[in-house]
Amino acid sequence: MKYRGIIFDFNGTLFLDSEKHMEAWRAFSKKLRGTSFTDEEMRDHMFGRTNEDIIAYAIGKKPDKALVEKCTREKEAIYRQMCRDDMAHFVLTDGAVEFLDYLKTHNIPRTIATMSEKVNVDFFIEGFHLARWFDLEKIVYDNGKIPGKPAPDIYEIAAKNLNLAPSECIVVEDAVSGIAAAKNAGIGKIIAIGPREKHDFLMSLDGVTETITNFYEFNREVLYENN
Repeated sequence: MKYRGIIFDFNGTLFLDSEKHMEAWRAFSKKLRGTSFTDEEMRDHMFGRTNEDIIAYAIGKKPDKALVEKCTREKEAIYRQMCRDDMAHFVLTDGAVEFLDYLKTHNIPRTIATMSEKVNVDFFIEGFHLARWFDLEKIVYDNGKIPGKPAPDIYEIAAKNLNLAPSECIVVEDAVSGIAAAKNAGIGKIIAIGPREKHDFLMSLDGVTETITNFYEFNREVLYENN
C-alpha cells in the first residue's frame, strides 16, 4: 500500500536530541520532587508530552500556570544552550537532508508535528533552515491548546494541514506516547525510528509496522510521487 503524505515528529526523530532533553529534565525533576526521573519514567512520561504534563507528573498534581511558565523557560533555555554548546551534533538525523530533498522534488506532502513549544520550534527552523523543505504555517506544535500525546489531536491537525485523511499519511515517531497518538489518530502507517538495540521494543508497540535507524533506511516506495 502507498501513502500520500508524511508527518514527522521532530525531537528524537529528525533531530537526535533525546539525551539533551533527558539531562535537562533530570535536573528539573530532581528540583521539583527531590529525585530524578528514571529512564523508564523518561520513556513513559516525558517524550511526546507537553511541559505541563511532565511537570504535573513530577509533582503529582496539576501545576499552576506560573510554575509551568517558570520551569519551561528555565528548562528550555538550558536545552537550547546545550545545543549551541554542541554544534558538532546540531545536525539532522543521518539521511534526513537527502530524504527531505526527495520529498520536495517529488511534491510529497509533508509536515512536522511536535510537542515542542514555539520558542524551540523557531530555534529549529532557524538552526536547521527548515523552510527549505516545510511550509512553516503547516507545522503543528505545542501552542498551549493542543493536548499532549498520546491524545490524537496533533496528528489529526497535521493531516488536515496536508489536506489528507490520517489514513493516507505515514508518521515517523520515536516515543511511546507519540506512537500511541499516531495510532489513536488513525494514521495509516507508523514507522518507529531509534537505535538498533531498541528495535525489538519499538516493534512491540501497538501500531508500529516498521523500524529504521536513520532515513537512509526509509523505503521510499511506500509513498506516492506527485511529479
